Amino acid sequence: MEYTQFIAGEFRPGTSEQSVTVINPSDAGALGQYACASEQDVREAIDAAADAWRTWRKTSALERAGLLRRVGALMRERRSAIAEQISMELGKPFSEAQREVDTAAEMFEWSAEEARRIYGRTIPPRGAGISQTVELEPIGPVAAFAGWNAPAITPSRKISSALAAGCTIVIKPSEETAGVALAIARAVQDAGVPDGVLNMVFGDPAGIADQLCAAPDIAMVTFTGATSIGKQLGAKAALTMKRATLELGGHAPVIVCADSEVERVAGMAVATKYRNAGQVCTSPTRFFVEASAFESFSTAFVQAAQALRVGDPFDSATQMGPLKNLRRLQAIDRMVQDASDRGGRVAAGGRRLNGSGFFYAPTVVVGPDPASEACQVEPFGPLALLSPFDTLESAIAQANSLPFGLAAYAFTNSLQRARRLSSEIESGVVCINEWQASLPETPFGGTKDSGLGSEGGTEGLHEFLRTKCVRVGVSA
Repeated sequence: MEYTQFIAGEFRPGTSEQSVTVINPSDAGALGQYACASEQDVREAIDAAADAWRTWRKTSALERAGLLRRVGALMRERRSAIAEQISMELGKPFSEAQREVDTAAEMFEWSAEEARRIYGRTIPPRGAGISQTVELEPIGPVAAFAGWNAPAITPSRKISSALAAGCTIVIKPSEETAGVALAIARAVQDAGVPDGVLNMVFGDPAGIADQLCAAPDIAMVTFTGATSIGKQLGAKAALTMKRATLELGGHAPVIVCADSEVERVAGMAVATKYRNAGQVCTSPTRFFVEASAFESFSTAFVQAAQALRVGDPFDSATQMGPLKNLRRLQAIDRMVQDASDRGGRVAAGGRRLNGSGFFYAPTVVVGPDPASEACQVEPFGPLALLSPFDTLESAIAQANSLPFGLAAYAFTNSLQRARRLSSEIESGVVCINEWQASLPETPFGGTKDSGLGSEGGTEGLHEFLRTKCVRVGVSA
């Protein structure tokens, strides 16, 4: 894999003296190295996006839709190659990586459909000879930032939505999974999207963010990542009156009522919890189980977690790969030790696995102290916390106790309880009796410290549009 920048339609080396080494988390070996983008590189990317916007914004929705469909088709054709890159750079099992490519391609296909459905409206006038219309226009060149944990899905969602709306984009994906992002850029170019509509830079995250947020030609910032960084970016964007869409961290609660199929829910919970080694912002982590069903649930959950096959992402038997980097491994190990020191029982895992990569056993802590670090800070790894509850009121209170509200889950066969849970849980997404928190056609975004705005669905597309009211009167 050749690691480069992608600016004004050209795959080219960065011109900074700094460099980045991309690491394979399965063996801690180097996959490649590349020079970072310099300030001049970023400036040229901004200029390219600004120049391309003058014509791209006037390109018909029909034409934009055709190009986006072609991107999706190319990604499907290249499914195996892109999935292989995901598995090498992220450590995600290959079959799981293939499904990620499918979803990323669907992001472009969905956006292609919605590009032709950007509707305005007519407002009845107060008098004769006046027309009043509301028009939706592309907001302008966009600065985007994406993390490493969904290296195909997150960039695809941002790129496809921006392009569908008629915007151009400068995106800084994660330096740690640069090859996956560049594969998307290659598909965009090969589909025939004009040069400069998409630009991709890698380098010093803080420096690039400062430059993009301060640039007068950038009209909007969209970021997916940690809450602390998102708040900083949002503040920087506000200084120059840029719109900011922020998809930030979560700490997803799961409420399991005794009237549900408890053991079946436990099995599904394990499959969802340890997907991508728990490195998912919607990963279910804080499990609150009705006391009368707690023993059955926890026993089934622990057994299923212990049975998971952890290993080589390219082994078809593997169900969970490594953590992305040493930072995550050390963070999880610290959280587990803290939970244990505070009285939580480590019922499964709790240790690094042998080997040169960043492998950690699927871990379950039963009865954690609510004050422990893992209960307060999103683990972002293969760590599940199981606690009993006595009343639904207390379960909801615990679910809402943190300043996060990205995704939440609840399981009950009572319609009354389901309605109450969906109404009272404070979260941007609430899933009742199922686990899919995000789809291309549904809005996805958080409340409280989990973000601003939405991605996905028509709501996500409208983040990239501005509203203009036009009143026209007939000359006297």
